[in-house]
Amino acid sequence: MPAYIHRPATVFPQHQVTTDQIADDIRDHHPDHPKLAAILRIIENTGVRTRYFTRPLDAPTVAGTAGVGDRAAAAFGDALDLAAEAARRTLTHHHLTPGDVDAIITTHSTGWAVPNLDIHLVERLGLRADVRRIALTTMACAGGTQALIRAVDMVTARPQTTVLVVAAEVISAVYNHADDAVEHMIYKVLFGDSAAATIVTSTPRGPGLHVATPDDTYEHVLPNSLTRYNGRVDHAGFHFDSTKQALTAADDVLPDLLKWLGPDLVDFGVIHPGSQRIIDDTARALGLDAHDTRHSTDTLTEEGNLGGPSVLRILERTYTEPPAPGAHGLMVAYGPGFTTAAIRGTWHA
Repeated sequence: MPAYIHRPATVFPQHQVTTDQIADDIRDHHPDHPKLAAILRIIENTGVRTRYFTRPLDAPTVAGTAGVGDRAAAAFGDALDLAAEAARRTLTHHHLTPGDVDAIITTHSTGWAVPNLDIHLVERLGLRADVRRIALTTMACAGGTQALIRAVDMVTARPQTTVLVVAAEVISAVYNHADDAVEHMIYKVLFGDSAAATIVTSTPRGPGLHVATPDDTYEHVLPNSLTRYNGRVDHAGFHFDSTKQALTAADDVLPDLLKWLGPDLVDFGVIHPGSQRIIDDTARALGLDAHDTRHSTDTLTEEGNLGGPSVLRILERTYTEPPAPGAHGLMVAYGPGFTTAAIRGTWHA
């Protein structure tokens, strides 16, 4: 049974923050850092020019000194607001009502709440009481692709099901001046906040990514990679850590990804913008050029690494300049663990 991934809707918060503003903020908070000059050079070369935060840069829960409780409450509340708006927009675009939704799959890693995002959205959106739910809570950057994989599984098992997929991240929650290692300074520049939503069905509702079978999805965990990227919580808030091995993590998993992909040619890529290097290395391995992956690069430049919503945002951009009907594409994202999630499909017009 095939699955169709339809056009997403992405929502950004109101506070646009430039890389120059973050550079100034780092100077102000770390004037005596021994590697300050090198840090400023590195962040200028990340390729990110702007991103959006749910709170101003100088807010207590961003560059300020708020504790973990305030940061968690702000991050989850803001993520819920963004997620609900993204879900409403995608339902409206596809001429659906909340009652038409048979299942909801959410992915969200920033902040903390019980019940989770899925339950809050059932109430906020007015979904049916018997709606089926899957809540992915720590997938981070791989979350959007992972949620779509679960949606493909669901519509295959239950044809005619309409699945609402919602990804939301307030990654400004990990912007924390208690972290002053070089990699932490890079993450201050790299991440942005957003939410995105789409629907997945077993029959087409207009253009979309056609996934023939669940065998066209891929999941992989790199052995002995727990610390390459990982989260940490203490009294000061949320923290995102990594090791030097993180720089080569994508390269380490590409051979297995290519083995699964086989000899099939890929015409376009929806590549998670973890960094420009990740985009470039993945594109090169897939035989794609800068034009084929321009939507990933443009997302990184203009909005940053959005975490789980990234692939949905890139897919949304793809609709503005759609591939040729029948073109083969690959969606791929990498996340903490080190995990890989991928979906191959053809463009349905």
